Amino acid sequence: MGNTLGLAPMGTLLRRSPRREEPLPNPGSFDELHRLCKDVFPAQMEGVKLVVNKVLSSHFQVAHTVHMSALGLPGYHLHAAYAGDWQLSPTEVFPTVVGDMDSSGSLNAQVLLLLAERLRAKAVFQTQQAKFLTWQFDGEYRGDDYTATLTLGNPDLIGESVIMVAHFLQSLTQRLVLGGELVYHRRPGEEGAILTLAGKYSAVHWVATLNVGSGGAHASYYHRANEQVQVGVEFEANTRLQDTTFSFGYHLTLPQANMVFRGLVDSNWCVGAVLEKKMPPLPVTLALGAFLNHWRNRFHCGFSITVG
Repeated sequence: MGNTLGLAPMGTLLRRSPRREEPLPNPGSFDELHRLCKDVFPAQMEGVKLVVNKVLSSHFQVAHTVHMSALGLPGYHLHAAYAGDWQLSPTEVFPTVVGDMDSSGSLNAQVLLLLAERLRAKAVFQTQQAKFLTWQFDGEYRGDDYTATLTLGNPDLIGESVIMVAHFLQSLTQRLVLGGELVYHRRPGEEGAILTLAGKYSAVHWVATLNVGSGGAHASYYHRANEQVQVGVEFEANTRLQDTTFSFGYHLTLPQANMVFRGLVDSNWCVGAVLEKKMPPLPVTLALGAFLNHWRNRFHCGFSITVG
């Protein structure tokens, strides 16, 4: 009578459609492995600082900074930035040119270019008045699930000196990234290389990162407790200096009060905190910070006003 119940054959029931695996993500840059943890810690503040930001157009903006401190002479910085039309992400726009010059004529400049869809280039220049201190060239290739970077620092063909840094990161799973760094330096009478291995594991609410090499170790742990609270733990060991540092930082956001509080405690008996307060509807941000080193009996504080 045939298949009167309209049932499919047993072989059809056992046959399943193949499961589609999600492509592995790009691991990002090697320099950003510990970025989430470092953003939790407060930035050092000392003296009084006034920052005025001005957007001149959709591509060009400038900033004026005046800093007065008891540790040195008052200083002025002019910061200018140009951003092009090619935007790959909310934080990546190409080409980008950034420059910062102080009252003595010293210049820090960066140029970011997108040579191809996956190939990026960066040039960094630093001068002290009329003398070049640093010139650095980077090339970065971002594949579907890996990133390769090559950096040349202060290349000097006449003096036969150069610093070369190679980075490579590979996504093994959706959460695990492994890679390494090779630093090679050469100058007359001296030559050497340092190899560092790196690993990063990203969960839903936390990220653990570890760098281990002949020069030391650097480990960090970042945890987001909720939308308002973030904490970070950092461990650094330097075999050459025979120094070890352990730091704990926390980040507290109070959206209803438009306030952000950051604090830190480390193994060098240092305690510090920075409180930021936005003043809507005015485009003004106030920041107050204080840092105390119990071991060296040093205390410094700072206050800043940012307009724009």
